[in-house]
Amino acid sequence: MPTYVYEALNAAGKTEKGRLEASSSDEAISEIRKQGFFPTSVREDSVGGSEKSKKDKQAKKEKKKKGMSISFGKVKTKNLCQFTRQLSTLQDAGLPLLRSLQILEQQQKPGKLKSILLEVVEDVESGSSLSDSMSKHPKAFDRLYSKMVAAGEIGGVLDVILQRLANFMEKAERLKARIKGAMIYPICVIVVAVLIVTGIMYFVIPKFEDIFSDFEVELPGLTLWLIETSLWVAGTPKEGEQAIPGFIWIVTSPFLIFFFMKLIRRTVPGRAATDIIRMKIPVIGPLVMKTSVARFTRTLGTLVAAGVPILEAVLITRDTSGNYVYEKALTGVHDSIREGETVADPLREAKVCDSIVVNMIEVGEETGDLDVMLVKIADNYDEEVDVAVTAMLSLLEPALVVVLGGIVGTIVLALFMPLVKMIESVSQD
Repeated sequence: MPTYVYEALNAAGKTEKGRLEASSSDEAISEIRKQGFFPTSVREDSVGGSEKSKKDKQAKKEKKKKGMSISFGKVKTKNLCQFTRQLSTLQDAGLPLLRSLQILEQQQKPGKLKSILLEVVEDVESGSSLSDSMSKHPKAFDRLYSKMVAAGEIGGVLDVILQRLANFMEKAERLKARIKGAMIYPICVIVVAVLIVTGIMYFVIPKFEDIFSDFEVELPGLTLWLIETSLWVAGTPKEGEQAIPGFIWIVTSPFLIFFFMKLIRRTVPGRAATDIIRMKIPVIGPLVMKTSVARFTRTLGTLVAAGVPILEAVLITRDTSGNYVYEKALTGVHDSIREGETVADPLREAKVCDSIVVNMIEVGEETGDLDVMLVKIADNYDEEVDVAVTAMLSLLEPALVVVLGGIVGTIVLALFMPLVKMIESVSQD
């Protein structure tokens, strides 16, 4: 029977070390817990291990390699929410953690999450805590996730914490999906309009140019500008010049702008500038502010409710806020709390939240219900984001109609002005 070396915490929170014989790491962990200890590390003694146990270990490694699949990118939030809620249900039903993880790993489809869960199962089976195992895979389990799981493990309420975490992720994803869904219609209209106008410039306008040149009509400035634009779109070079067709710039410009913005936001000054500018844009600025407030209050409220220390909770919220302005404000909150001050005062000085938000946070601190108040603020701002998105769409739809009407009207006017001159000259003759 193999020998296991372990480290564990006793009831007083002190570290205990020892050795024991067991047929598997699961049995070793069970024996340690029967002694009233909480195991933090359990590993097989390499010196006293038998040949059979080494073979078993090797077989597990081979099984792990066989079960792993090649995958790239991050885990989808939808899959992570489902896993979190299912793990919470299994823990609430009283199943051992390792058994719960094995069940969920087996039912996962091949992909990034399955590969990660295989490694998490191996680590937990070796005696690591769930939070430590998850923290090794930030592409699936970010800092917020692993810290909340750690708080649940320490407090013995892992099932409750996982339930809160699933609710948090689902609400955040729902908010993001609402904003993305609201932008689909205007983006589709703009793309179709750009393609149609580009097609008119490329195929239709050159034919009118030939007609005008045949009749030798003096063209108005607007018509000349339209023909010059058409030549640029079609890439018809002037004598002695070589031009890149304009339609190539039209097609590639969204991608170039996207990658340029990505490149800028990799630098701290770039992130600061773009976030500040976004918050100053009419209509869009208030929506960005409401979304950011909803995100950071829900994150902070969830962490505080989970039992994460307030200083660490503020740092995690700052790192996951996604907006430089609020990162700076939350840094001030962290420094204020460390010096024994309040959460509300730095937010009031930073002027990144409405006064009602600051006052509600102040009341939450005074009554000891900061987490409850933060979640209420987040729920309220989620509703305001819905209203703001609806208002933006109601404003955007007529604006698109006016802009498209103006473009079409300009093209029609530029083409008909020379035709009117042609008709007048023919009638005079």
